[in-house]
Amino acid sequence: MVKPLEIACDESGAEGEKLVGGNTDVFAHAGVLMEHAAAAACIAELRARAPSPASQYKANHILREKHGAALRWMLSPSGPVLGHVHVFLVDKAFHMAGKIAELLAADAPLALALYREGRAAFGPGRWTAFLEAFNYLLRAKNGQGVIVSVEDAYRLVDELRGTGGPAGEIMELLWRARPRVEDFHARLLSDPHVLPALDPLMPAIVRAAVHWGAGGRPVSIVHDRQTTLTEERVALMRRMAGEGRLAGFRLVESTLDARVQVADVVAGVARKVASDELNGRGDPGLSALLRPYLDATSIWAGDLPGEQVKQQ
Repeated sequence: MVKPLEIACDESGAEGEKLVGGNTDVFAHAGVLMEHAAAAACIAELRARAPSPASQYKANHILREKHGAALRWMLSPSGPVLGHVHVFLVDKAFHMAGKIAELLAADAPLALALYREGRAAFGPGRWTAFLEAFNYLLRAKNGQGVIVSVEDAYRLVDELRGTGGPAGEIMELLWRARPRVEDFHARLLSDPHVLPALDPLMPAIVRAAVHWGAGGRPVSIVHDRQTTLTEERVALMRRMAGEGRLAGFRLVESTLDARVQVADVVAGVARKVASDELNGRGDPGLSALLRPYLDATSIWAGDLPGEQVKQQ
């Protein structure tokens, strides 16, 4: 029997199904294939190059401007993680646009058109309000107590469909799809145990298993503790990954596994670099260094830091 590859994982920017109006606009998930000793040596070297008294070394320590040289060393071809870490990125607003397109039974180009045209056509305020309304409408669980009805969301759709241009046309399609949206929302309300459709964490973990198991070898995931990763969801991820691909899954305290700490640091760095790029303040040098780590199926609408990525 083939021994599974053990991949250590962690994320940055996870806010469950809250994709709009949260603390972060990018989600990043890192999978690490390293020996324990190599991971511990990596963390020790980061502490030496970019010191911090914190008990657990985090991305924010190496992201400080004064530690730029250490950050570049870590990501560089001569650093300790290239070839050992793979990162899946999600532009949360584009992910939300894709979920809206799915309501229309539409393909990726429509999601891309909505994402690229919506902000300019509707204005930043109305664009964000539209995404946020549908974010609440399509969430399996709403822990914030905010209630958005189909009627509430469609008042905004009615207003926006007169905008004209591609974005207005998409709003017209969404207007006509109201019965489908009502059915979807009703199913969410009737089943309190429905699995979250918007949370990018499970697809990211599945992608880590698929990437590292691409040669046919089974993969066992060791992940930082996440209360959302229940037995039911782990079983679903096994099915999503394909027969026998995800052979094992366990949660650990990141402080007890240096490999998970490496995943945490790289995920945090990737999220910050990608967010800066997304918002027009990217560092071309860091973006280029991040390029080799990125998953080509990341949910991104155009140029990821350094390369063109497959659309959702």
